[in-house]
Amino acid sequence: MSRMTGHQARMLFGTRLGLTTAGRACAVHFGVLSGAVQLYLAFWPQSSLPRLTTFLVVVALSLAGGILMSWPRTRLSHEFRHPGFQVTIEVGDLFEHTGHLVVGGNDVFDTDTRDDLLIVHGSVQGQFLHRLYAGETARLDGDIDAALAGVRPVLLEDRTAKRAGKLARYPLGTVAVLGTPQRRCFLSAYGTMRNDLTVESGPVQIWNSLEALWDAVHLHARREAVAMPVIGSGLARIDSMDHAGLIKLILLSFVTRSRRSVVCKELTIVVHPEDYERVDMLELALFLRTL
Repeated sequence: MSRMTGHQARMLFGTRLGLTTAGRACAVHFGVLSGAVQLYLAFWPQSSLPRLTTFLVVVALSLAGGILMSWPRTRLSHEFRHPGFQVTIEVGDLFEHTGHLVVGGNDVFDTDTRDDLLIVHGSVQGQFLHRLYAGETARLDGDIDAALAGVRPVLLEDRTAKRAGKLARYPLGTVAVLGTPQRRCFLSAYGTMRNDLTVESGPVQIWNSLEALWDAVHLHARREAVAMPVIGSGLARIDSMDHAGLIKLILLSFVTRSRRSVVCKELTIVVHPEDYERVDMLELALFLRTL
């Protein structure tokens, strides 16, 4: 059994929500199958169906059908109406999405992945550099500089204080809009790159940065589909929230903003496969239905 399958089994059978969901699904199947058997016997009372065997078959099919119906998915979607938009949570690779992308960043927009000193090569931002910019740091930095040309830094660090990376600090929530109208990349500064070269953020900072992000997406994405990672789940040192909590924060922020005016027709939050064990998709599906 794979780790992912094992996690799905634990979500279903090892939590109260999972057992409740499976129990309800099994009960529905049992009711439908029992009704079908009763209807059959009403029309063919002379049937020689063995009662005990029939009952056991109905129970077995109900259990199998209920478990299959309630089995935690690796992808779930919920459609909202008035206004109409859709939210999807899926396990996968962010960069396989061909539409607009969101990438989390820091307030100095550091990009260098050498020695994993500033940006970790395997992080979303590191993969953004290497997969969309072929590792060409200078080209990415040039695009960021052009995107931020109209934004005034709030502070210019001294090289003696910050030994590596960029020195100009921008307000948290600043969004560098890169790419073309056909595929925008929204580089959102949700964390502070401290002078000790660690990133610091928190729920309030993420919430405020998301507000600015939705405004940028609304302005530049032409209401087309947007995919984003679980912002804050990497090296931003947000100890007060787990993956599920961060996803809920993103969902609540997006849905709240979309109630005012549609940001985009579909937002996909992509969970890295290695992080799937930290997420309860049944709980998230229930949360989505409450928004």
